[in-house]
Amino acid sequence: MNMFQFLEETTAKWPNVVYLVREGVTYAGFLELVKRRAATLYDKGVRAGDVVGILSHNIPAFPITLFAVWYLGGTVLLLDTNLTPFEYDNMAKITKCRFVCAEKSFFYKTKVFEFIEITADDGDVNPKLKPAKLKEQDIATLSFTSGSTGTPKVVPLTHYNLIECSNSLLDMREWLSAGDILYGFLPMYHIFGFAVEILATLRYGAGVLLQPTVNPKEIMADFKKYRPQIIPAVPRLFEVFRNKIIDGIKAKHKWWLFSFVMKNAELLRKIGLSKLVDAVYKPVLDIFGGRARLIIAGGAATKPEIENFYLALGLGFIQGYGMTETVGPICISKPCRGRVPFAFGAPTTNNVVEIRNKNADGVGILWIKGRQVFGGYLNNDAVNKEVFDDRGFFNTGDMVSMDKNGELHFAGRKKQVIVLDSGKNVYPDELEGLFITIPGVKNVAVFEHRVKDKTVAYGVFSVEQGMTMEKLAAAIAHANKRVASYKWVTHFAMTTEDLPTTSTQKVKHHIVRQNLIDGKYPDRKE
Repeated sequence: MNMFQFLEETTAKWPNVVYLVREGVTYAGFLELVKRRAATLYDKGVRAGDVVGILSHNIPAFPITLFAVWYLGGTVLLLDTNLTPFEYDNMAKITKCRFVCAEKSFFYKTKVFEFIEITADDGDVNPKLKPAKLKEQDIATLSFTSGSTGTPKVVPLTHYNLIECSNSLLDMREWLSAGDILYGFLPMYHIFGFAVEILATLRYGAGVLLQPTVNPKEIMADFKKYRPQIIPAVPRLFEVFRNKIIDGIKAKHKWWLFSFVMKNAELLRKIGLSKLVDAVYKPVLDIFGGRARLIIAGGAATKPEIENFYLALGLGFIQGYGMTETVGPICISKPCRGRVPFAFGAPTTNNVVEIRNKNADGVGILWIKGRQVFGGYLNNDAVNKEVFDDRGFFNTGDMVSMDKNGELHFAGRKKQVIVLDSGKNVYPDELEGLFITIPGVKNVAVFEHRVKDKTVAYGVFSVEQGMTMEKLAAAIAHANKRVASYKWVTHFAMTTEDLPTTSTQKVKHHIVRQNLIDGKYPDRKE
């Protein structure tokens, strides 16, 4: 089965269930829109085997175009909306992308590919066009996981990978049903948003309420009007909601009552005061529309106090773990209230994990294998040999432990990828490649660091004598402009000493970071 056939199967089961909630489009109506878009793309020159980029916010045209490309037998290049023309051109060259379907605001002059306006109106269905005979092992999507410069890692996911991820999400059947509304403001170009807004909704026959912005006022208005049952987001957003809720309660001088009930809710219910608990919680739950039953957190680690807050309200809270290489959630915390807190779960159906090289505390490297794990990076045999073993297990590079219930707990990253509070990934090697070309810079280390309770990409620069902080700051600012703003290094330190390296001259990031903490790089900008 391929992804278009998956859509046909879902439509046959639930033709009249609303899929695009804000627009009131049913699955049957969505399928018709896909066929119309396919006719448009065919007229533009898209053919089977073409790589077609999608550069768009969460608007209906995104999933419509996604399935239309598959209808025609193409592969979709998922493009982050926060990048630069320089990066888009590089991505298109590397993947041999011929067309990019984009919102008009993203258009720019380029000789690398042809833009197609994604929001343009489509004509009628072309009766002569038939769905391409894609095989399950054909590549469905391409995603960049290490920036677009240097030697990037490009993840090809097959139709088989995507459908198997969708199958594994049946582990959440306690929480999702046909006709449910899933809130969709996670960007669909990111694997977390893609997995829940495309794959989960199709598997369950649920609807998706697409929201192209992260404006809290618009989100709250949507909650009130559409009353979604399922709300997925990065932990940082749930933290923002929680803080605003608490501030609102305190402003009404009711925090003493609310905090008392949260601490003693279970006891209060046992002694017959459930109505009191419900009355105190109702205004808060009404903020989410009053029907919310499940929160899905992913993309970054969730703080314990945030998870506790929502669990206390009686909401289901699932913490997921995954990567682009695993089509997102390959581990999901047990979907039940009262589980061991703060775990990101056990492997989903048809996936297995191993923890290798454990230390005395039971912390080791997470290796995974399963039907939704990708087959290797595009045209990158050297890296593939490093990350796959002879049994087909993939090395995530993440450090984890396992509790007595078989759930995994995140302990840190062995690899150097930086996960910002927003859930966005920043890849040090990409930034280091930009900064090492600055005249006067001998070496540079970029790593994850906390500055004023915020996770940032921090740089330590080893420079020649004569370099000043002012000159270095100007050069870094100039280099930053070549990449998306969320990747910018604005916090850095400078030293004329050489950075510690391995025998192969690779910078020892962990030692550099510890040196920074110990104050060995006094000339710093924060």
